[in-house]
Amino acid sequence: MTERELLYVKTIADEQSISKAAKKLFLSQPSLSHCIQKIETNLGTKLFKRTNTGLLLTFAGERYYQIATDIMKIYSDFEIEVSDINNLKKGRITVGITVYLATHILPVILPAFKQQCSNIEVFLVERNSTELDKALSSGEIDFAIMHTLPICEQSNSQNINIYPLSKDPLLLATKKDHPLRQHAVNVKELEYPKIDLPLFANEPFVMLHKEQKIRQLSDLILQKANINPTISLTTKSYETARRLACEGIGVAFVPLQYLKIFPGDYHPDYYYIDEKYSPYWTMCVAVQKNAYVSKAAQLFIKMVSEKFSSTIYDFM
Repeated sequence: MTERELLYVKTIADEQSISKAAKKLFLSQPSLSHCIQKIETNLGTKLFKRTNTGLLLTFAGERYYQIATDIMKIYSDFEIEVSDINNLKKGRITVGITVYLATHILPVILPAFKQQCSNIEVFLVERNSTELDKALSSGEIDFAIMHTLPICEQSNSQNINIYPLSKDPLLLATKKDHPLRQHAVNVKELEYPKIDLPLFANEPFVMLHKEQKIRQLSDLILQKANINPTISLTTKSYETARRLACEGIGVAFVPLQYLKIFPGDYHPDYYYIDEKYSPYWTMCVAVQKNAYVSKAAQLFIKMVSEKFSSTIYDFM
């Protein structure tokens, strides 16, 4: 059954006449008659019977008419729903985001988004950046807000587009008044002093797990500094690593952006690392190449880029 065939049978049944139906459909009567004959041949049964009062439906024709009416109503309702989706009156977006970035970004973006799109459902998938790469490639999420390695170090899937938002350095965290502090250099425009990373070659490190982007970036930094670290502890929590560094269990790499999320009683010393080690990652929006991005998702991405980037990514 095609939409055209459904319409033809329904119109003939409503008009009880092929000639009247043909006129209403802007077709010639022979053309419409031929089409109905073809439908009946394919079905192997008659849909209409001739009477003195006009064409009436057979039992099979009545079932065809009912199904045609139902299908055309469903299609009409779908067109209305698509219109609502296109006008941001209805829909759902699935956002992939890391737990820490959810804490940082969502309280800023969601209230404004909900005010503008109260009927759009927002479903969150909270995982680390490596897992979000996979979720994006599989189509499980519409887009991801996560971190990516420096451009020169990226090994992302070829089917993902990256839209950088902001560059965030990794700082070295140590216990207060670490003996190597004497080698730190204050730089006027920086909040924390700089220190030469190779000085810590013999220090124990608190590291994150290998599947996490912070760990992958940490390994790249240490490799560039020719350091084969002694790892005192491995954890999945950046905050645990930060606090343990404060207690002298080892030194740790800490994203500057995250320091604003968890202020508290633990106050280690922080140091910037030389740029030659590429000690930073980039907060970004990631979208699967050639994937459909709904208007609701486009608006959400635009709002994130307006608040957290100097570059506004407008998909609308």
